[in-house]
Amino acid sequence: MLQKLTLFLFSFCAVASVMAAEPLSSDSIAYNRDIDDVVVTGTRGAADIRHLPMTISVVGEQKLNEHQRLNVLPTLMEQVPGLMVTSRGVMGYGVSTGGSGGMMLRGISSGAGQMMVLVDGHPQYQGIYGHSISDSYQTMMTQRVEVLRGPASLLYGSNAMGGVVNIVTRGMHEDGVRSGLRLGAGSYGTLQADAYNQTRSGRFSSTVAAQYGRSDNHRPNMVFEQYGGYVKLNYDLSSHWNIYADADVTHFNSSYPGAVGAEMLEADQWITRGVANIGIENHYARTEGRISAYDNFGRHKINDGYRAEGGKPQSRYFRSKDALAGLSWYQSANLWTGSRLTVGADYQHIYGRAYYTSRETGEVLETQNKQSAHVHNNEFGIYVDLRQDIFSWLTIDAGIRYDDHTITGGEWIPQGGIVIRPTETGEIKAMVSKGFRNPTMREMYLYPPSNTDLEPERLMSYELSWRHRILEGCLTYGLNLYYIKADNIIQTIQRQNVNTGELENKGIEMEATWLVGEHWSVNTNHSYLDMKNPVVAAPTYKGYFGARFMQGKWSASAGLQQVCGLYKAVGDNEEKETFSLLNLTIDYQLAPTFKLWLKGDNLLAQQYEINAGYPMPKATFMAGFSLDF
Repeated sequence: MLQKLTLFLFSFCAVASVMAAEPLSSDSIAYNRDIDDVVVTGTRGAADIRHLPMTISVVGEQKLNEHQRLNVLPTLMEQVPGLMVTSRGVMGYGVSTGGSGGMMLRGISSGAGQMMVLVDGHPQYQGIYGHSISDSYQTMMTQRVEVLRGPASLLYGSNAMGGVVNIVTRGMHEDGVRSGLRLGAGSYGTLQADAYNQTRSGRFSSTVAAQYGRSDNHRPNMVFEQYGGYVKLNYDLSSHWNIYADADVTHFNSSYPGAVGAEMLEADQWITRGVANIGIENHYARTEGRISAYDNFGRHKINDGYRAEGGKPQSRYFRSKDALAGLSWYQSANLWTGSRLTVGADYQHIYGRAYYTSRETGEVLETQNKQSAHVHNNEFGIYVDLRQDIFSWLTIDAGIRYDDHTITGGEWIPQGGIVIRPTETGEIKAMVSKGFRNPTMREMYLYPPSNTDLEPERLMSYELSWRHRILEGCLTYGLNLYYIKADNIIQTIQRQNVNTGELENKGIEMEATWLVGEHWSVNTNHSYLDMKNPVVAAPTYKGYFGARFMQGKWSASAGLQQVCGLYKAVGDNEEKETFSLLNLTIDYQLAPTFKLWLKGDNLLAQQYEINAGYPMPKATFMAGFSLDF
């Protein structure tokens, strides 16, 4: 408790100490306010966040690149209150047993498929396991990330019951060419490199990016290597219509070392994941919309390995080929004064194949559960959402979705909220929403616990929030209260998956950002979570204070994060962890297009674990340069 209070007071004292500094220019204030207030995740189309009843955190490109990270998740964990991301090494999250990269938001987990990751509004999860892969979320293609903190099943259907992380990709909006390169190397043989090129000529624009990373990590048998690429093409058919296509592919090779005291050998993974997408958009003064088709594909080859002491090498590889093909359509229109009506429909064909092959001959082996050979499911949803400004100070929002799944049948998903603006710069928001998740193919068909009689998981969320901007927009702060009640959570009881689990979570979140003069900016966020039924990877308290200083050619970004009461294990063997992380990055602009940087993570050299049995590295360092021209 003392650590929590210390961080809380330190955050606000530090912020208060710089509040008297020279404010930003009016142009800078307006620019930052526009960026922060226009979002696309809560409504499908662009909308003013001040008129939306849900809570959405926006993390921009500058913040995502502040600490020279290849992946967006470490930055999201710092910047988004209530969001925790599991990890076990310097680089690489991996999959399968011992994998990490699971996101926990308000006690709801992405690892169980209860949170959805989107890229430009398109879901990233695959057919068999129902979750995306965290090593795919690269900063190289990202303009900003929007995190909707709460159920988003009305717009996005299953797997969005706990929230949505929407990665909005880079675009090129002015004629010209822009390119960049970043290289870095550091502790434990870690190397990272990424490059991009953006071009616009008249109606045509493109973005191309490539990325490479590798690390030996801090334990034996924990090597990680990754390659990634992204391309986006756009053509403006007219001033109102454009057509686009994009694709990204990530491949990584990783080794799983096993928990301390139960080390593993030959536990290797070869994973390829990607998505291809094509769509057409329209943008008019009173209406906008999009129709798109996408295909998520994955190829997985896993050696489950064997215990270093007394184990026996595997004679087979686990393999899976799975995908999710979808169609998505929405149209949003202002039919009368102060209104915004959005209607849409989604169709997904979920399919895949899981099997084993012989390590010696490569032939396909018979599996215990032959249903795993080929599985197909379909899901269709249609929704309508109406937002109406009743007065200049009052907005109401209500919507409903009907979702139909091949196995589980139909589900109604209602949502409603209200926004009151008692001042020009402040909003009170109240929100009631339902979330749900259909069981995955793994839960229904694969392995002995499978059960085709499973029903969807369901939750109801109630939220009350206040957001306020003062000092001509230089200072923004917010406070959220929420209560979540969930049932039908899928658990494994006596070697069978059944709908018996319950969740009852309540909590409080706060955040504040100060833009102070031309040299300083600071931000802080804090979250407290109370769980009736604790879950792994959910902390009781998480707090963060960050500061950025810029002077001439120098800039420095520092962040202090406190995590208390993180559940590493629950039940009879309950285990918690508490730790503090201090990170620092220093940049020097050697030339107009050339920057040198040096960063250190966990500078307090904390000994801690996020995944039980997998100690995190102590202080690590990396140095490199970036070139933009």
